[in-house]
Amino acid sequence: MFHLEIITPEKVVYEGDVDAVTLPTGDGEIVVLSMHVPLITSVMPGTLIVREQGREHAFAVSRGVIEVDGQRARVLTDIADAANELDEEAIQKAKADAEKLMSEKRLDIEGYTEALAVLNRELARLKTVRRHRSRRSFTSSDS
Repeated sequence: MFHLEIITPEKVVYEGDVDAVTLPTGDGEIVVLSMHVPLITSVMPGTLIVREQGREHAFAVSRGVIEVDGQRARVLTDIADAANELDEEAIQKAKADAEKLMSEKRLDIEGYTEALAVLNRELARLKTVRRHRSRRSFTSSDS
């Protein structure tokens, strides 16, 4: 086990001893385990999975960084939303709004970039909520 912190500008979203964390990076998805080689790398929008004592916790994350020293890992990201708190319908609406804004801001580089960031955030949330829902239905059908 190792100590994990998931931190956003607003709060510490998760802190505790974990068995593993899986997250999207600029070089692809990685799994961090105890005694992992020291590492600092970028975190990309997507799903971060925390595994501890046989349980999984999924979070939608945006861009950020992860620092690993072998005994602990720190994820610093703009957002880290727990999958079980996400509303797929609201995410779909926010995604559509971001796509509309991107089409309206095609010639405004700053506005387009901001709309693209919002779209990437909503796509990460959507992927996470769908992944969480499919795992939950798989688990409940096995019971």
